[in-house]
Amino acid sequence: MTLGELRRIFMSLKQYEPEDTNELLDFAQQRYLQGEICVLQYRNLIRELEAIGAKKPDYIVDGLVQRNA
Repeated sequence: MTLGELRRIFMSLKQYEPEDTNELLDFAQQRYLQGEICVLQYRNLIRELEAIGAKKPDYIVDGLVQRNA
């Protein structure tokens, strides 16, 4: 699956364009967890999205902000 295909599926299902690359990153993860894309496709999509600026969100653990590097 290409990034363009992922974007088309996103728009078909959500009925709007993704606001940013992070939204596509979340969507790719969701599709992977639901078994809609294989691990190889998922890795390639994540790599491609991160290369154009997508980032996983920071999260808080016991009051400390954990940054994804």
